[in-house]
Amino acid sequence: MQQMVRHLLLLALVARSAVAVADPCEFVRPSDDGKTFVTANSGQPIPLWGVNYDHDGDNRLLEDYWHDEWPRVVEDFQEIKALGANSVRVHLQLGRFMTSADEPDAKNLAQLSKLIALAEETQLYLIITGLGCYHKQDVPAWYDKLGEQDRWQAQTKFWKAVAAVAKDSPAVFSYDLMNEPILPGEKGESDWLAKPLGDKHFVQRIALDLAGRSREEVAKAWVETLATAIRDVDPRHMITVGVIPWAHYFPKAKPLFYSPEVGGPLDYVSVHFYPKKGEVQKALDALRVYEVGKPVVIEEIFPLACSGEELLDFINRSKSHADGWISFYWGQTVEECEARGDMGGAITAAWLKQFRRHAPKQDRQDPAD
Repeated sequence: MQQMVRHLLLLALVARSAVAVADPCEFVRPSDDGKTFVTANSGQPIPLWGVNYDHDGDNRLLEDYWHDEWPRVVEDFQEIKALGANSVRVHLQLGRFMTSADEPDAKNLAQLSKLIALAEETQLYLIITGLGCYHKQDVPAWYDKLGEQDRWQAQTKFWKAVAAVAKDSPAVFSYDLMNEPILPGEKGESDWLAKPLGDKHFVQRIALDLAGRSREEVAKAWVETLATAIRDVDPRHMITVGVIPWAHYFPKAKPLFYSPEVGGPLDYVSVHFYPKKGEVQKALDALRVYEVGKPVVIEEIFPLACSGEELLDFINRSKSHADGWISFYWGQTVEECEARGDMGGAITAAWLKQFRRHAPKQDRQDPAD
Protein backbone atom coordinates (compact mmCIF):
# COMPACT_ATOMS: atom_id res chain seq x y z
CA MET A 1 0.00 0.00 0.00
CA GLN A 2 2.80 2.44 0.88
CA GLN A 3 4.43 1.84 -2.51
CA MET A 4 1.11 2.43 -4.28
CA VAL A 5 0.54 5.71 -2.45
CA ARG A 6 4.06 6.85 -3.33
CA HIS A 7 3.48 5.97 -6.99
CA LEU A 8 0.20 7.92 -7.09
CA LEU A 9 1.84 10.96 -5.50
CA LEU A 10 4.58 10.84 -8.12
CA LEU A 11 2.05 10.70 -10.92
CA ALA A 12 0.19 13.68 -9.45
CA LEU A 13 3.38 15.72 -9.21
CA VAL A 14 4.39 14.89 -12.76
CA ALA A 15 0.94 15.80 -14.03
CA ARG A 16 1.16 19.23 -12.38
CA SER A 17 4.65 19.94 -13.74
CA ALA A 18 4.92 22.53 -16.49
CA VAL A 19 8.63 22.92 -17.11
CA ALA A 20 9.76 24.53 -20.36
CA VAL A 21 9.57 21.46 -22.58
CA ALA A 22 7.47 21.34 -25.73
CA ASP A 23 4.68 18.76 -25.90
CA PRO A 24 5.78 16.45 -27.37
CA CYS A 25 9.57 16.98 -27.18
CA GLU A 26 11.09 18.82 -30.10
CA PHE A 27 14.64 18.72 -31.37
CA VAL A 28 16.73 21.53 -29.86
CA ARG A 29 19.35 23.79 -31.41
CA PRO A 30 21.34 26.88 -30.38
CA SER A 31 19.50 30.15 -30.94
CA ASP A 32 20.54 32.30 -33.88
CA ASP A 33 22.45 34.66 -31.61
CA GLY A 34 24.34 31.75 -30.05
CA LYS A 35 23.31 32.57 -26.48
CA THR A 36 20.46 30.18 -25.65
CA PHE A 37 18.66 27.01 -26.72
CA VAL A 38 15.42 26.92 -28.68
CA THR A 39 13.23 24.19 -30.12
CA ALA A 40 14.01 23.58 -33.77
CA ASN A 41 10.48 24.02 -35.10
CA SER A 42 8.56 26.32 -32.76
CA GLY A 43 11.49 28.42 -31.58
CA GLN A 44 10.43 27.99 -27.94
CA PRO A 45 13.21 28.81 -25.43
CA ILE A 46 14.48 25.73 -23.56
CA PRO A 47 16.66 26.59 -20.57
CA LEU A 48 17.95 23.34 -19.10
CA TRP A 49 17.12 22.51 -15.49
CA GLY A 50 18.16 18.96 -14.87
CA VAL A 51 20.14 16.34 -13.03
CA ASN A 52 23.05 14.02 -13.54
CA TYR A 53 21.82 10.45 -13.12
CA ASP A 54 25.29 8.93 -12.83
CA HIS A 55 24.83 6.36 -10.07
CA ASP A 56 22.24 5.24 -7.56
CA GLY A 57 22.15 5.44 -3.76
CA ASP A 58 24.21 2.25 -3.56
CA ASN A 59 26.89 3.79 -5.80
CA ARG A 60 26.02 1.51 -8.72
CA LEU A 61 26.34 2.81 -12.27
CA LEU A 62 23.27 2.79 -14.49
CA GLU A 63 24.37 -0.23 -16.52
CA ASP A 64 24.79 -2.21 -13.28
CA TYR A 65 21.03 -2.33 -12.71
CA TRP A 66 19.11 -1.12 -15.75
CA HIS A 67 18.48 -4.65 -17.03
CA ASP A 68 17.40 -6.41 -13.83
CA GLU A 69 15.77 -3.41 -12.14
CA TRP A 70 14.14 -1.55 -15.02
CA PRO A 71 11.03 -0.53 -12.96
CA ARG A 72 13.41 1.31 -10.65
CA VAL A 73 14.79 3.32 -13.58
CA VAL A 74 11.23 4.19 -14.65
CA GLU A 75 10.40 5.32 -11.12
CA ASP A 76 13.59 7.38 -10.91
CA PHE A 77 12.67 9.22 -14.12
CA GLN A 78 9.23 9.93 -12.69
CA GLU A 79 10.85 11.25 -9.52
CA ILE A 80 13.21 13.43 -11.55
CA LYS A 81 10.26 14.85 -13.47
CA ALA A 82 8.42 15.50 -10.21
CA LEU A 83 11.39 17.58 -9.03
CA GLY A 84 10.70 20.01 -11.88
CA ALA A 85 13.57 18.88 -14.11
CA ASN A 86 13.36 18.90 -17.88
CA SER A 87 16.61 17.06 -18.58
CA VAL A 88 18.75 14.13 -17.44
CA ARG A 89 22.44 13.60 -18.07
CA VAL A 90 23.33 9.91 -18.25
CA HIS A 91 26.84 8.46 -18.27
CA LEU A 92 27.57 5.44 -20.48
CA GLN A 93 30.59 3.22 -19.88
CA LEU A 94 32.62 2.23 -22.92
CA GLY A 95 33.25 -1.23 -21.51
CA ARG A 96 29.51 -1.92 -21.37
CA PHE A 97 28.89 -0.81 -24.96
CA MET A 98 31.88 -2.33 -26.74
CA THR A 99 32.73 -6.03 -26.56
CA SER A 100 35.92 -5.42 -28.55
CA ALA A 101 37.57 -2.53 -30.33
CA ASP A 102 35.25 -3.09 -33.30
CA GLU A 103 32.11 -4.78 -31.93
CA PRO A 104 29.32 -2.89 -30.11
CA ASP A 105 27.29 -4.61 -27.41
CA ALA A 106 23.82 -5.21 -28.86
CA LYS A 107 22.18 -5.90 -25.50
CA ASN A 108 23.14 -2.58 -23.94
CA LEU A 109 22.38 -0.68 -27.14
CA ALA A 110 18.86 -2.14 -26.99
CA GLN A 111 18.58 -0.99 -23.38
CA LEU A 112 19.72 2.49 -24.39
CA SER A 113 16.92 2.53 -26.96
CA LYS A 114 14.53 1.63 -24.14
CA LEU A 115 15.91 4.47 -22.01
CA ILE A 116 15.41 6.94 -24.87
CA ALA A 117 11.80 5.78 -25.20
CA LEU A 118 11.35 6.35 -21.46
CA ALA A 119 12.73 9.88 -21.86
CA GLU A 120 10.21 10.52 -24.62
CA GLU A 121 7.36 9.23 -22.44
CA THR A 122 8.34 11.34 -19.44
CA GLN A 123 9.37 14.30 -21.62
CA LEU A 124 12.85 14.58 -20.21
CA TYR A 125 15.67 15.57 -22.53
CA LEU A 126 18.71 13.26 -22.43
CA ILE A 127 22.30 14.44 -22.45
CA ILE A 128 24.20 11.28 -23.37
CA THR A 129 27.74 11.32 -21.99
CA GLY A 130 29.96 8.60 -23.35
CA LEU A 131 33.27 6.75 -23.07
CA GLY A 132 33.07 6.39 -19.30
CA CYS A 133 35.65 4.32 -17.45
CA TYR A 134 34.38 5.24 -13.99
CA HIS A 135 35.05 1.85 -12.37
CA LYS A 136 38.61 0.92 -13.22
CA GLN A 137 38.01 -2.74 -12.52
CA ASP A 138 35.38 -2.81 -15.28
CA VAL A 139 37.59 -1.30 -17.98
CA PRO A 140 38.35 -4.04 -20.55
CA ALA A 141 41.97 -5.14 -20.69
CA TRP A 142 41.91 -4.90 -24.50
CA TYR A 143 40.94 -1.23 -24.25
CA ASP A 144 43.78 -0.34 -21.89
CA LYS A 145 46.28 -1.99 -24.23
CA LEU A 146 45.34 0.12 -27.25
CA GLY A 147 47.61 2.89 -28.42
CA GLU A 148 46.29 6.40 -28.85
CA GLN A 149 45.03 6.17 -32.42
CA ASP A 150 43.52 2.71 -31.96
CA ARG A 151 41.87 3.90 -28.75
CA TRP A 152 40.36 6.84 -30.59
CA GLN A 153 39.08 4.49 -33.28
CA ALA A 154 37.38 2.32 -30.65
CA GLN A 155 35.82 5.51 -29.31
CA THR A 156 34.48 6.38 -32.76
CA LYS A 157 32.89 2.91 -32.98
CA PHE A 158 31.22 3.55 -29.61
CA TRP A 159 29.81 6.87 -30.76
CA LYS A 160 28.66 5.61 -34.13
CA ALA A 161 26.75 2.80 -32.41
CA VAL A 162 25.18 5.13 -29.85
CA ALA A 163 24.28 7.75 -32.46
CA ALA A 164 22.63 5.09 -34.63
CA VAL A 165 20.28 4.29 -31.74
CA ALA A 166 19.62 7.92 -30.73
CA LYS A 167 19.58 9.81 -34.03
CA ASP A 168 15.80 9.88 -34.60
CA SER A 169 14.67 10.82 -31.10
CA PRO A 170 13.74 14.42 -30.26
CA ALA A 171 14.19 13.53 -26.57
CA VAL A 172 17.96 13.34 -27.07
CA PHE A 173 19.34 16.78 -26.32
CA SER A 174 22.99 16.19 -27.14
CA TYR A 175 26.02 13.94 -27.13
CA ASP A 176 28.72 14.73 -24.57
CA LEU A 177 31.92 13.22 -25.97
CA MET A 178 33.56 12.43 -22.62
CA ASN A 179 33.34 13.53 -19.02
CA GLU A 180 36.25 15.82 -18.12
CA PRO A 181 38.93 14.82 -20.65
CA ILE A 182 42.44 16.02 -19.93
CA LEU A 183 45.80 16.10 -21.70
CA PRO A 184 49.06 14.55 -20.47
CA GLY A 185 51.88 16.51 -18.89
CA GLU A 186 55.01 17.39 -20.81
CA LYS A 187 56.77 14.22 -19.61
CA GLY A 188 53.91 11.93 -20.58
CA GLU A 189 51.72 9.58 -18.56
CA SER A 190 51.40 5.84 -18.02
CA ASP A 191 47.69 5.61 -17.11
CA TRP A 192 44.67 6.70 -19.16
CA LEU A 193 42.73 7.44 -15.97
CA ALA A 194 43.47 10.25 -13.55
CA LYS A 195 43.20 9.87 -9.78
CA PRO A 196 39.77 8.68 -8.62
CA LEU A 197 37.20 10.55 -6.57
CA GLY A 198 36.19 7.90 -4.09
CA ASP A 199 35.93 4.71 -6.13
CA LYS A 200 35.22 6.43 -9.45
CA HIS A 201 37.56 7.69 -12.15
CA PHE A 202 35.61 10.60 -13.60
CA VAL A 203 38.65 12.18 -15.31
CA GLN A 204 40.27 10.51 -18.34
CA ARG A 205 43.20 11.32 -20.58
CA ILE A 206 42.80 11.42 -24.34
CA ALA A 207 46.53 10.88 -24.92
CA LEU A 208 49.47 9.62 -22.90
CA ASP A 209 52.16 11.58 -24.72
CA LEU A 210 52.03 14.90 -26.56
CA ALA A 211 54.76 13.53 -28.84
CA GLY A 212 55.90 16.96 -29.95
CA ARG A 213 52.39 18.24 -30.55
CA SER A 214 50.79 21.21 -28.87
CA ARG A 215 47.91 20.62 -26.46
CA GLU A 216 45.62 22.37 -28.94
CA GLU A 217 46.70 20.07 -31.76
CA VAL A 218 45.93 16.93 -29.76
CA ALA A 219 42.58 18.21 -28.48
CA LYS A 220 41.56 19.42 -31.96
CA ALA A 221 42.37 16.08 -33.57
CA TRP A 222 40.45 14.15 -30.91
CA VAL A 223 37.35 16.37 -31.03
CA GLU A 224 37.27 16.33 -34.82
CA THR A 225 37.71 12.54 -34.93
CA LEU A 226 34.77 11.84 -32.63
CA ALA A 227 32.51 14.63 -33.90
CA THR A 228 33.00 13.50 -37.49
CA ALA A 229 32.10 9.93 -36.51
CA ILE A 230 28.87 11.12 -34.90
CA ARG A 231 28.00 13.43 -37.78
CA ASP A 232 28.41 10.58 -40.26
CA VAL A 233 25.46 8.91 -38.51
CA ASP A 234 23.54 11.78 -36.94
CA PRO A 235 23.80 15.31 -38.39
CA ARG A 236 21.03 16.71 -36.20
CA HIS A 237 21.77 16.40 -32.50
CA MET A 238 24.17 18.78 -30.76
CA ILE A 239 27.65 17.80 -29.57
CA THR A 240 29.48 19.06 -26.49
CA VAL A 241 32.16 17.96 -24.03
CA GLY A 242 31.95 18.43 -20.27
CA VAL A 243 35.09 20.08 -18.92
CA ILE A 244 36.73 21.11 -15.69
CA PRO A 245 36.76 24.94 -15.67
CA TRP A 246 40.44 25.39 -14.99
CA ALA A 247 39.93 29.16 -14.83
CA HIS A 248 38.07 28.51 -11.57
CA TYR A 249 41.28 27.17 -10.01
CA PHE A 250 43.93 29.02 -12.01
CA PRO A 251 42.69 32.54 -12.82
CA LYS A 252 44.90 32.95 -15.90
CA ALA A 253 43.85 29.64 -17.43
CA LYS A 254 42.14 29.72 -20.83
CA PRO A 255 39.69 27.21 -22.30
CA LEU A 256 41.30 24.37 -24.21
CA PHE A 257 38.38 22.39 -25.64
CA TYR A 258 36.45 25.62 -26.20
CA SER A 259 39.34 27.56 -27.66
CA PRO A 260 39.01 28.83 -31.25
CA GLU A 261 41.53 26.22 -32.40
CA VAL A 262 39.64 23.25 -30.91
CA GLY A 263 35.97 23.99 -30.29
CA GLY A 264 34.63 24.39 -33.82
CA PRO A 265 32.68 21.09 -33.96
CA LEU A 266 31.11 21.67 -30.51
CA ASP A 267 27.64 23.23 -30.45
CA TYR A 268 27.64 24.52 -26.89
CA VAL A 269 29.87 24.85 -23.84
CA SER A 270 29.57 22.45 -20.88
CA VAL A 271 31.44 23.32 -17.67
CA HIS A 272 31.36 21.85 -14.16
CA PHE A 273 31.17 24.22 -11.18
CA TYR A 274 31.27 23.56 -7.43
CA PRO A 275 31.64 27.03 -5.86
CA LYS A 276 33.39 27.24 -2.51
CA LYS A 277 31.99 28.99 0.54
CA GLY A 278 32.43 32.73 0.20
CA GLU A 279 33.71 32.47 -3.39
CA VAL A 280 30.61 32.91 -5.52
CA GLN A 281 32.11 35.90 -7.31
CA LYS A 282 35.29 33.96 -8.05
CA ALA A 283 33.19 31.22 -9.68
CA LEU A 284 31.26 33.80 -11.72
CA ASP A 285 34.51 35.36 -12.93
CA ALA A 286 35.70 31.93 -14.07
CA LEU A 287 32.40 31.25 -15.81
CA ARG A 288 32.79 34.36 -17.95
CA VAL A 289 35.96 32.88 -19.45
CA TYR A 290 33.77 30.28 -21.17
CA GLU A 291 31.60 32.79 -23.01
CA VAL A 292 32.81 32.04 -26.51
CA GLY A 293 29.72 32.84 -28.57
CA LYS A 294 27.90 29.57 -27.84
CA PRO A 295 25.26 28.64 -25.24
CA VAL A 296 26.75 27.71 -21.87
CA VAL A 297 25.50 24.89 -19.66
CA ILE A 298 26.74 24.40 -16.11
CA GLU A 299 26.63 20.65 -16.53
CA GLU A 300 27.51 19.74 -12.95
CA ILE A 301 26.57 21.78 -9.91
CA PHE A 302 25.97 20.82 -6.28
CA PRO A 303 26.57 22.34 -2.80
CA LEU A 304 29.68 20.28 -2.08
CA ALA A 305 31.73 23.16 -0.70
CA CYS A 306 29.16 25.89 -0.08
CA SER A 307 25.63 26.25 1.27
CA GLY A 308 22.52 25.72 -0.79
CA GLU A 309 21.79 29.44 -0.48
CA GLU A 310 25.20 30.35 -1.91
CA LEU A 311 24.72 27.88 -4.73
CA LEU A 312 21.35 29.43 -5.58
CA ASP A 313 23.02 32.84 -5.53
CA PHE A 314 25.59 31.57 -8.02
CA ILE A 315 22.86 30.10 -10.24
CA ASN A 316 20.78 33.28 -10.18
CA ARG A 317 23.75 35.52 -10.93
CA SER A 318 24.96 33.18 -13.69
CA LYS A 319 21.74 33.50 -15.68
CA SER A 320 23.19 36.26 -17.82
CA HIS A 321 25.98 33.88 -18.85
CA ALA A 322 24.43 30.38 -18.90
CA ASP A 323 21.29 28.71 -20.23
CA GLY A 324 21.40 25.44 -18.33
CA TRP A 325 22.06 24.03 -14.85
CA ILE A 326 22.43 20.28 -14.25
CA SER A 327 22.60 19.09 -10.64
CA PHE A 328 22.43 15.49 -9.34
CA TYR A 329 19.86 12.83 -8.49
CA TRP A 330 21.03 9.53 -7.04
CA GLY A 331 17.82 7.53 -7.03
CA GLN A 332 16.60 8.64 -3.61
CA THR A 333 13.69 10.99 -2.97
CA VAL A 334 13.79 13.84 -0.48
CA GLU A 335 12.05 11.65 2.06
CA GLU A 336 14.45 8.75 1.50
CA CYS A 337 17.45 11.05 1.87
CA GLU A 338 16.08 12.43 5.12
CA ALA A 339 15.38 8.92 6.42
CA ARG A 340 19.07 8.02 6.07
CA GLY A 341 19.84 10.08 9.13
CA ASP A 342 23.33 11.09 8.02
CA MET A 343 24.91 14.38 6.98
CA GLY A 344 25.07 13.47 3.29
CA GLY A 345 21.39 12.57 3.24
CA ALA A 346 20.44 15.80 4.99
CA ILE A 347 22.48 17.95 2.58
CA THR A 348 21.05 16.15 -0.45
CA ALA A 349 17.46 16.38 0.84
CA ALA A 350 17.78 20.10 1.57
CA TRP A 351 19.24 20.77 -1.87
CA LEU A 352 16.60 18.72 -3.69
CA LYS A 353 13.92 20.78 -1.96
CA GLN A 354 15.57 23.99 -3.16
CA PHE A 355 16.07 22.50 -6.62
CA ARG A 356 12.35 21.65 -6.83
CA ARG A 357 11.28 25.02 -5.49
CA HIS A 358 13.37 26.96 -8.01
CA ALA A 359 12.60 24.93 -11.11
CA PRO A 360 11.82 27.36 -13.97
CA LYS A 361 8.30 28.00 -15.22
CA GLN A 362 6.59 25.95 -12.57
CA ASP A 363 2.81 25.70 -12.59
CA ARG A 364 2.15 23.55 -9.59
CA GLN A 365 1.84 23.51 -5.85
CA ASP A 366 4.92 21.90 -4.35
CA PRO A 367 4.74 19.64 -1.31
CA ALA A 368 5.41 21.41 1.96
CA ASP A 369 9.21 21.67 2.26
